[in-house]
Amino acid sequence: MEKRKELEFIYRRRSVRKFLETPVPDEIVNMLIDAAIHAPSGKNAQNWHFVVVRNRQMIADMATLVEKKHEILLPFIADEQKKNDFKKSVAYHTVFRNAPAVVLVFAGPYPVPADDMVPGSGLTQSEIESLRQAKPGIQNVAAALQNLHLAAAALGYGTCWMTGPNYAGREIAQMVGFQKEGYVMAALTPLGIPAGGGGSPARKPLTEILTVVD
Repeated sequence: MEKRKELEFIYRRRSVRKFLETPVPDEIVNMLIDAAIHAPSGKNAQNWHFVVVRNRQMIADMATLVEKKHEILLPFIADEQKKNDFKKSVAYHTVFRNAPAVVLVFAGPYPVPADDMVPGSGLTQSEIESLRQAKPGIQNVAAALQNLHLAAAALGYGTCWMTGPNYAGREIAQMVGFQKEGYVMAALTPLGIPAGGGGSPARKPLTEILTVVD
């Protein structure tokens, strides 16, 4: 399908895992976070918080922390194939270690009506849980992070959406000194000028993922 020039900023985004050592200046950080917080947010909750880490030693320590937590969790996976897959994944979960900056994205509380419902005649606990599955609070944060990625690409910076390190989210929050009631790490992204590599895997055809109802 032909790509419109007006939408070029979208197609410019790539998952970048190699970066130059060039620091990310305050001006760029502020522009990207401002772009992020202009994302839509249900009930205007803005239940997000961003922590930008530019201390290279701390970034390296965060990667080491992920590796250590990975080793702790590995024995708790019973299925051998899944355990082997998880074992291999740690290299991908720590690619942020070579970036000059890392943006940690935290998601805060977002109450939904299902939180106040109790099972009874005509409504099961399973149905209540299904009402929570859309997770609008996380959708708010994801929209903000997408804005950040698109803005970064438009300014010549590389990013990579990462949720793998979330299993060490609590420890990372402690390391960087972030404490905010009810907030958990939802994702992180390395940030810097791309040093080659990076790409966007082929997308499924529209015929496979699009349904139009007239």
